[in-house]
Amino acid sequence: MNLSAPTQPIFIVSIILAVLALVGMFVNTIPFVSANEFWIAIAAYVVLLVGNVAKGL
Repeated sequence: MNLSAPTQPIFIVSIILAVLALVGMFVNTIPFVSANEFWIAIAAYVVLLVGNVAKGL
């Protein structure tokens, strides 16, 4: 398996999801995000993983 650097849009989506998970953890006023912050953080890492494994994404 050859890894490649993720493209900038994939990296930005991953960062946005990770920040959203952190905000959901500390601010309990966002109903969906606060209830699912763990899964949003996992989704951020999965997006980043796919961006590293898939070439050209």
